[in-house]
Amino acid sequence: MSAVIGDESGDGSLPVLEGTLGPQAVDIQSLYARHGLLAYDPGYRSTASCKSAITFVDGDAGILAYRGYPIEQLAEKSRFLEVAYLLMFGELPSAAEEATFREAVCQHNLLHEQVISFYRGFRRDAHPMAVMVAVVGALSAFYHDDMDIRDPEQRLNAAIRLVAKMPMIAAASYTYSIGRPLRYPRNEYDYAGNFMQMLFGMPNKDFVLDPVQARAMDRILILHADHEQNASTSTVRMAASSGANPFACIAAGIASLWGPAHGGANEEVVKMLIDIGSPENIPKAIARAKDKGDSFRLMGFGHRLYKNFDPRARVIQESAREVLAHLGLENDPLMAVALELEQIALRDEYFIERKLYPNVDFYSGILLRAMGIPTKMFTAVFAVARTVGWVSQWLELHNDPTHGIDRPRQLYVGPRLRDYPHR
Repeated sequence: MSAVIGDESGDGSLPVLEGTLGPQAVDIQSLYARHGLLAYDPGYRSTASCKSAITFVDGDAGILAYRGYPIEQLAEKSRFLEVAYLLMFGELPSAAEEATFREAVCQHNLLHEQVISFYRGFRRDAHPMAVMVAVVGALSAFYHDDMDIRDPEQRLNAAIRLVAKMPMIAAASYTYSIGRPLRYPRNEYDYAGNFMQMLFGMPNKDFVLDPVQARAMDRILILHADHEQNASTSTVRMAASSGANPFACIAAGIASLWGPAHGGANEEVVKMLIDIGSPENIPKAIARAKDKGDSFRLMGFGHRLYKNFDPRARVIQESAREVLAHLGLENDPLMAVALELEQIALRDEYFIERKLYPNVDFYSGILLRAMGIPTKMFTAVFAVARTVGWVSQWLELHNDPTHGIDRPRQLYVGPRLRDYPHR
């Protein structure tokens, strides 16, 4: 059965909205009121849930742009805090604006000492993401001066606080798990360098920052800063639409990011490469991936949006090569497997027909692992980066006075109305 939409006047038209880039959108807001119909779109694959000016993705063309700037250019020429300013405020900062923004981040990058005491309440083997969800949510008990979401100044303060504190929150979740003393921020470093010294610094010697690895970390943060209306960003926006406080909204985003189909994918890639072991085992792995009866999947190939090469993957592969060469790990076995697997897959008709190209997760795990970051911290690094995207989307939603509470509908398929039985 198909439906032709019309009303008593014979007019069943719905307005078509134009964006600056990408597909048009049919405005179906009046569909239920005028015609008593709902749009059925499981997973919101064909639904524009909002208007946004922050990030543009063209999966067919392999384009990712922040505020109109291609991700490749930002990764090459920019720095993370400059990109953070761009995402939050809409334009690249002047030198003075960037300095003021950096000063604000440095002012708020410490954790309250009572927050630090929370870490001792977690088991040592707790996953860093579990710790981060709890600690970020708990910040709402400490910063009451930034809780009035109707006040633009308080909203901005909360956003800056979250961006500033997330590296220390993530680093402390790691150092606590291995029994190492927590390290405080040192503002002589930039954002990525500060994160690294909190992760790897030792109490009994001076920390020496490796500029090659610091630049690679900065790129990782830039590449993961935002990605349109993905699962975690949509979670943040939906929580924000209810009027929830900013810390609760970002904690909800972290919880969503933790899912293995979202932020945990690069962990799965590393596990897969370790399981494959060596290039000669790749044909067997590819055969298993093609077998519908085998649960094995080639992780790191394909993307929900990209039907072309993920533009972030090229940058990550380049950074991985640079870091491995710098560390004398050109013959890293995981990299060898990854490179050979990519080449074989890109020549295989099975992958070509399905447009399964390497995505950002395929090489990011190799890079993070080479830099000494344990597998269980991969998603925590992702959360540090994505915080700026989440707060930018959160700010944008609250700057739109027309956006009410999100309330998706459903196609009910349960029992029809029935009377309670007499017994």
